[in-house]
Amino acid sequence: MSFTSFSDFLAMGHHSLYVWSAYGFCLLVLALNVDLPLRARRRYLQHEARRLRRESKP
Repeated sequence: MSFTSFSDFLAMGHHSLYVWSAYGFCLLVLALNVDLPLRARRRYLQHEARRLRRESKP
């Protein structure tokens, strides 16, 4: 499929809502696949640091 202008490209043959929402959803899922494990790791490390401080007190 070829487009005659950039606005035709953005319109995607009158399917722009579907196409760009699919791209947006895909990018959201990819971002969550990176962000959520990093947050979980940070929470785990903070929890373990608190536990170790609590256990080391006499």
